[in-house]
Amino acid sequence: MDNKLFIFDTTLRDGEQVPGCQLNTVEKIQVAKALENLGVDVIEAGFPISSPGDFNSVIEISKAVTWPTICALTRAVEKDIDVAAEALKYAKHKRIHTGIGTSDYHIKYKFNSTQDDILQRAVACVKYAKRYVEDVEFYAEDAGRTDNEYLARVIEAVIKAGATVVNIPDTTGYCLPSEYGEKIKYLVEHVDGIDKAIISTHCHNDLGMATANTMAGILNGARQAEVTINGIGERAGNTALEEIAMILKCHRNIPIITDINTQKIYDISRMVSSLMNMPVQSNKAVVGRNAFAHSSGIHQDGVLKNAQTYEIMNPKDVGLDENSIVLTARSGRAALKNRLKILGVSVDDDKLDKVYAEFLKLADKKKEIHDDDILVLAGDNRSLNHRIMLDYLQVTSGIGFRDVASIGLNISGEKFEAAATGNGPVDAAIRALKKIVNREMTLKEFTIQAINKGSDDVGKVHMQVEYDNRVYYGFGANTDIVAASIEAYIDCINKFIID
Repeated sequence: MDNKLFIFDTTLRDGEQVPGCQLNTVEKIQVAKALENLGVDVIEAGFPISSPGDFNSVIEISKAVTWPTICALTRAVEKDIDVAAEALKYAKHKRIHTGIGTSDYHIKYKFNSTQDDILQRAVACVKYAKRYVEDVEFYAEDAGRTDNEYLARVIEAVIKAGATVVNIPDTTGYCLPSEYGEKIKYLVEHVDGIDKAIISTHCHNDLGMATANTMAGILNGARQAEVTINGIGERAGNTALEEIAMILKCHRNIPIITDINTQKIYDISRMVSSLMNMPVQSNKAVVGRNAFAHSSGIHQDGVLKNAQTYEIMNPKDVGLDENSIVLTARSGRAALKNRLKILGVSVDDDKLDKVYAEFLKLADKKKEIHDDDILVLAGDNRSLNHRIMLDYLQVTSGIGFRDVASIGLNISGEKFEAAATGNGPVDAAIRALKKIVNREMTLKEFTIQAINKGSDDVGKVHMQVEYDNRVYYGFGANTDIVAASIEAYIDCINKFIID
């Protein structure tokens, strides 16, 4: 159908390239199943030759999902394509995504090559991939900065070689929407055989124009959009799936449809945020905490009279139900398990018992437990098997005297204690921790985020610690921000101890 837009989700490939956002295979399968449930057409499951983990993830995701096409990324290298084909052997619908850089920057500085040589390599990689699968997608890396005439020559050649999808990435996020739209239009008008392939967009957000560029491409003939949940991705991120889906839903005059069940957007947004330890900014379009919040008196008055005065979307269209069950300390295991299930988190009885115990502790501190709190508890449960665990933390802090922290750690079953002073409670606690874990490590980044609003809120801490010339990422969550900071630091240490 000419009015069908195929949604190509690359959360598990491009999105997972964000430092600190790596998932294990079980978590990737969880996200892949949620993407299938959401209605995406293509799941880019990984870059198989890059690591054994990526290779195995593509295999397991292929087994776990039924309807979406499973896509594996390669370079224009025969060995890459061989490995991708092997990883895709269990996929019900399979696609190899191969390609090469086409801009003068890539041809001259990356490949030290010529336009004619790159064109030949592009054709060769498509023909080689075609030996394994019928569905081959070709990407012209840095197409956004590629001369349109040369780009058209490459695209025409790869379509003749058998490419079924041609991806036109704005790899650096440089294009203006008018430029990107014109680029797609040029290909539609100048490439012989363009009707034999689907044109795809893949836009990055370096200058904040990823969604605008993607829409410009769609309006000029592209019929596949490459996106990620929450817009995560390298550097400033990719086009956000939820933004494209809701633009098309809201602008009903645009005769283009997707198969996305938009009512599942909010839950998968929170799942990806929690699993990848990647906070969703409060003012993020569609899924941000403030996306449907109105603080201005004039706005509140208008919304109370008619929601459409200031809301172009119904919150329920993205899965926000104002009448959802509020969990408290009086809620039982069944209510917690049901809410986890709604949020896309499956737990067995043993794990439920552990999460429920932590839930009760938190519920004693907070009047209401929100979805983000629950996801933090379920994700925090993953640290229960860490070699180093926090046993206790006591901090004395105030104005006019040095802050003092006492800490107890459980390291593989053995108890250790230490105390230290510092410039603030967090500094004192980290100094005490370092007395026990005596290694040369440096705190590189320290970020605190509140989940909701209120003095009893859970604080999420994201931390980067450098050890042995490598940076490790940690995460902690607690109503006590000092405890959350130490949990995040310990999370980093656990990662380099077993690395």
